[in-house]
Amino acid sequence: MAVACPSRDVMRHITSRWGVLALIVLMDKTRRFSEIRRTINGVSERMLSQTLSQLEQDGLVKRVAYPVVPPHVEYSLTPIGREAAEKVQDLADWVELNMQRLVEARPSPDSKT
Repeated sequence: MAVACPSRDVMRHITSRWGVLALIVLMDKTRRFSEIRRTINGVSERMLSQTLSQLEQDGLVKRVAYPVVPPHVEYSLTPIGREAAEKVQDLADWVELNMQRLVEARPSPDSKT
């Protein structure tokens, strides 16, 4: 819980909007950048690049660039990245299973908070 704890940055990267989805997408196989982007509908090239870079710096994602033209880059999970992906997959599954309850629990737009 300390302000200067490096775990805060890692937690932010893992649980970011695109971090969760990138980890889940990489759970089943190694993928190229364009395949990840197509699978995660709505993410910009810039945001996906930034997200994958952060996850790579945290040791969760492995990036392999092949010296060919055009460039060929593949991304996969490291062993610790797989552990993190399994945890966020559990959370994503819980959200999906409870989506109706979550929607019903939201305050109505007319209610005063």
